[in-house]
Amino acid sequence: MNHIPQHILEFLRDSAPFEVLDEHEMNRLAQSITVAYFSQEDVPNILKQQQGGLFLIYSGQYSVKDSAESERHLSDGDYFGCDNLWQKQSNKIAVTVDSPGLVYCIPKKSFAQCVSTHPSIGVFFRNYTSEQIYSDQVDDSKSMWLYKPISEVISDGIVSEDINSSILQGVQVMSKSGVSSLVITDNQLLVGILTDRDIRNRVVAQQTDVNLAVSEIMTRDPVKISDQRTLFDALCVMTEHNVHHLPVVDKSSGVPLGMLTASDMIRHQRGNVLFVINELTKAPSLYELTRLSWQLPHYFSKHAKRLGDFDIAGKVLSQATDIMTRKLIGFYQQQHGEAPMEFCWLVYGSQAREDQTMGSDQDNGLLFATEPNPEQSAYFADMAEYVCRGLDKCGIKLCTGNIMASNPALRMSIKQAVQQAQSWVREPSPEAILNCNIFLDVRAVAGNRFLLSQLHVERKELLKQSRFIAALTRHASDGHVPLSMFQKFVYKKGLPKKDCIDMKNSGVAIINNLVRIYSLANGLTMPSIPHRLEGLLSHAGLSSKDVKNLRDIWLFLNRLRWRHQIQNKVTDNYVSISDLSSIEKYQLKEAMRVIRRTQQAAVFKFAGGLG
Repeated sequence: MNHIPQHILEFLRDSAPFEVLDEHEMNRLAQSITVAYFSQEDVPNILKQQQGGLFLIYSGQYSVKDSAESERHLSDGDYFGCDNLWQKQSNKIAVTVDSPGLVYCIPKKSFAQCVSTHPSIGVFFRNYTSEQIYSDQVDDSKSMWLYKPISEVISDGIVSEDINSSILQGVQVMSKSGVSSLVITDNQLLVGILTDRDIRNRVVAQQTDVNLAVSEIMTRDPVKISDQRTLFDALCVMTEHNVHHLPVVDKSSGVPLGMLTASDMIRHQRGNVLFVINELTKAPSLYELTRLSWQLPHYFSKHAKRLGDFDIAGKVLSQATDIMTRKLIGFYQQQHGEAPMEFCWLVYGSQAREDQTMGSDQDNGLLFATEPNPEQSAYFADMAEYVCRGLDKCGIKLCTGNIMASNPALRMSIKQAVQQAQSWVREPSPEAILNCNIFLDVRAVAGNRFLLSQLHVERKELLKQSRFIAALTRHASDGHVPLSMFQKFVYKKGLPKKDCIDMKNSGVAIINNLVRIYSLANGLTMPSIPHRLEGLLSHAGLSSKDVKNLRDIWLFLNRLRWRHQIQNKVTDNYVSISDLSSIEKYQLKEAMRVIRRTQQAAVFKFAGGLG
């Protein structure tokens, strides 16, 4: 065997996707590689000699145009010539040497050998040229997070009865089928459910005539869920509304398809997420609520092992925080009586988007139909202080920026909230834009949620104004992607590790801002990033490819920051590049490129091309 330079082997082992090769395969590939020194005068001859091959940059900086792609600025670890791997007739490659260096030339035949034994390598390079962010290697399983669609879980067939049937007929159907609940329909559409509890409380206890229509005792207009939602979504609905039977309906037609029960959820769950959530729901006191809440970090560290485990971690934590909030409001009202007027408890930022991490603080406020009088204001001031302090005891720390309901400025009527939005639009100052980025990701978690719906309606057209959208876009373009011109990572200074990137501010927050802008422009009010992106597909906001890429990137960056926090027992978002696998490094670099392109596209679309 010919001597193989050590630098080739080491570089290949650290280069996605070739790290999957075993020692023999790696040596065979390394032997076939030609190492070329790229200077401007030598480039044409080298490209001619290595026609049809793959080029991997070891050192130097180059501006490359291959296929029909626009010019790319490349440096160490980047590939070019990928398209030619799949072509019989090679496309011309144009290379400008900005800084000379070494390039590994991989023959087409050697590449084909690698693909024949490892098809994932072929998938990687097809994705590399199609601007798709994920390969099969990175798209990890969704694991234990109850991420299955409900449609895959509910059994075939539905146990139902017509609304005009008698109670006796309904009970007989339940007994024969061995179920604890019955779907009640009218012209095949869901109108109610009948449960064992209904029979016990409304028939047996009250000695109701069993020959009466089932409509007399059924639970009307029950909470329901679409078959396209996930098991965890179902869990959230059950705990939020305190129900144990959840009818499942077809997303398009509304026709009932089945019933999910609490016991079904327990049967399908892997891990103890149900235990934690359910116990929080049942907590009888602030002490018990606090005790349970501090188990959450332990839960995540114990059960979250793979990247895919973190896809719904933020939603789990946000749901838990929602429950804590509702419990604390309940505790306060037990001591001080019911609220003197209708209110809506709002949450902002990460809790609203359902992408909290262990380092997230609380952002919340109160909304009223009309401005409270002094006596009413005093009640809500005390309640807000109690809830915010209680959340702090539960590990959801106080907001250093005072974005909390305990701040009088965050307790406002619908009219005041609309006036606030008018001031943002009238004068979109840096402070106003900062407030927008916080307050326009909003969700109702307690009280009269219709108040938030009213607010959305009243300010929807206001927030779509082009001048305002342009100001938001220019601000979003200020977020700097941590890549140099030649695609080298730019690291955060002043940290213990020298190769750290702030995944929140340099990635996730930029996507949040961009998706929020497109959502406002299209009148979408849902706060969740995945839901906003899905909504934009039907509003001509973004292409399907852009939507998929942004969703995948958003998930990927959140995966990395969650794993960093749990593995290192920290609450910051500074992920070290040296802690990533080679394919993760590649995915991160590609992700940042896409974010930068999306920033530029948004500026041209909404801000007249002025950054």
